[in-house]
Amino acid sequence: MPLTFSDPLRDTIRTRLESFPRYVSQRDDLRRAAVCLALTDMPDGGAGLVLTFRAARMSSHSNQFALPGGRIDPGETEVEAARREMDEELGYLLPEESLLGLLDDYETRSGYIITPVVFWAEPGISGGFVPNPGEVAKVFTVSLGELTDPELLSFVTIPESDRPVIRISLVESYIHAPTAALMHQLGELVCGRETRVNDYEEPVFAWR
Repeated sequence: MPLTFSDPLRDTIRTRLESFPRYVSQRDDLRRAAVCLALTDMPDGGAGLVLTFRAARMSSHSNQFALPGGRIDPGETEVEAARREMDEELGYLLPEESLLGLLDDYETRSGYIITPVVFWAEPGISGGFVPNPGEVAKVFTVSLGELTDPELLSFVTIPESDRPVIRISLVESYIHAPTAALMHQLGELVCGRETRVNDYEEPVFAWR
């Protein structure tokens, strides 16, 4: 489904997020983190989502697809942490007014509660990223329309869990949870659907 990077799309996403009954985790045994779902334009005029591939030297989750993000520092809000992480990883500080809203908290196997924060970035930002080589190996802008394509979504079973492992086929690879779960929920929201994703499993390599 083609989705043009336009004011009407921005307003639709903001309105749906404002009325979205998001799941807020109350677990106190997990650390808090935030990720940035930054929407910007693509060369064909479509809306895209900024995605990274983590550097090999990272101490955890190296060589995995990820959204810009990380641990929430003491005294920070989820929104502040997401903006800071975007700046630290890609050299771009999202304006405060670019915030659209928040999606469901996602509880990870590696001990975090991830809060996804959605932003509407200005056009052309992908051409000005300055990736931090210690954290980011590659940067992609993936089509928001592809996140609404059921043909790119699949689920697999693993012996270690009775929950389905979610994955999305993009950038000539598979993107797995937690990143895939958050991206899928965003795509569902764009389509006007409230879809819960916290019960979707991560592959075993992401449990650590």
